[in-house]
Amino acid sequence: MPAVCFREQPIFSARAHVFQIDPATKRNWLPASKHAVTVSFFYDAGRSVYRIISVGGTKAIINSTITPNMTFTKTSQKFGQWADSRANTVYGLGFSTEQQLQQFAEQFKEVKEAARLAREKSQERFELANPALNIAAPEVKHRSPSFGSL
Repeated sequence: MPAVCFREQPIFSARAHVFQIDPATKRNWLPASKHAVTVSFFYDAGRSVYRIISVGGTKAIINSTITPNMTFTKTSQKFGQWADSRANTVYGLGFSTEQQLQQFAEQFKEVKEAARLAREKSQERFELANPALNIAAPEVKHRSPSFGSL
């Protein structure tokens, strides 16, 4: 059987203007790209990880690992955002059409669910590989010692 090379594969791409929340104010958006760039969802089969990646020139402007607790929120007809606690930022995407925003939002939802399932499957594999961790301590019933009549 030939060896399989595990590497990230793009599963969806869209073009959008990328923003990051201003770390100082936590209110204003700072443009991360001068013009619309490709924003892609990638899947790493070797690690069962989904990421959103966008490169502007030679610099990664988004490198966000999707976790089950992330939420993509549409904040206007053509703009959406999500918080990435690992990167300690909030990303914003401006699309040229409502349809592009809708497609991205649907893909985010699908990937988030797939990430949840991958995490559960990974946890099951860990538990199967470490059966001693699943053994619950036997329940010990405490009884008052009975002393015979003195």
